[in-house]
Amino acid sequence: MIHKILLLLKLLLIAGFSMAQYVEVQANYNSVGDCIFTASNNAKVPMFLHINFADLENTTFNEPLPYIKKVEPGFNSLFTLQRDLDADIPRFNYDIETFRSNPTVDVDLDFPYLIPLKQGKSVLVFDVKSIDGFWGNETPDSWFATGIKAAPGDAVFASRNGIVAEVVGDSRTGDSHFWYHTWTKSITLLQPDGTLICYHGVQYNPEQLVVGQKIYAGQKIGELANKNGELVVLIFHDSLFTKTLSFVIPQFVITNNGDAEILNALKPYIVFHPDAIRGLEMTNREKRKNLN
Repeated sequence: MIHKILLLLKLLLIAGFSMAQYVEVQANYNSVGDCIFTASNNAKVPMFLHINFADLENTTFNEPLPYIKKVEPGFNSLFTLQRDLDADIPRFNYDIETFRSNPTVDVDLDFPYLIPLKQGKSVLVFDVKSIDGFWGNETPDSWFATGIKAAPGDAVFASRNGIVAEVVGDSRTGDSHFWYHTWTKSITLLQPDGTLICYHGVQYNPEQLVVGQKIYAGQKIGELANKNGELVVLIFHDSLFTKTLSFVIPQFVITNNGDAEILNALKPYIVFHPDAIRGLEMTNREKRKNLN
């Protein structure tokens, strides 16, 4: 009898999450009544899964709260709800949310970002007055963006390691539900700390840059696309506790020793890409491959 009950519960749980979405969660009972949770990430980039339990019976949830799990593309093991030895099988209700960035990220405000233009080049900084169109007709109440001006066609480089989450050319196509924002001529990367960085005003080569590709600090990702030679950089992430995005005020490297500061629109800067900074988030093997 218990095997029939377990099979019925398994089918009900799977049916509840059968809708097409980035991350699908399955809860399968084993022969002793433990419930094993797994997730399938249908995206080409890592996603962040939040599971919130209610009305737990005959088991306990021993994972740290809030439960946020970075799920890689494909199949992921999550956790097991173990059946209380002297009780019936576990029973519970739960909700899931998926995020494109880490909604509980602990941002390192002192992280040294590379100025994303060619090493040795002199660049100007400008105040970004508006990010209209970043998220449709809605502009966040509080936001921050860095504007850098060079020459049209200048090469653009990654400020930090990341995974390509979205690349957009002159126009957008496809279901807007899957967009990271509404800007065109942009490249968006998921960074190692779980934040997202968007480079706006960039033309990319689709033969050299694809979604899911790992990018290293100092690697060329595109070229300045507009006639004014303006590049806008935004670093942002979701929040578990609010519906609005949070924006990061980055510090950029301004010397070959790795000194970094928030860029000031009143003075020009020379671009430095020191290997010590580029290699901060690389493995030794990646350093041997990518650094001089």
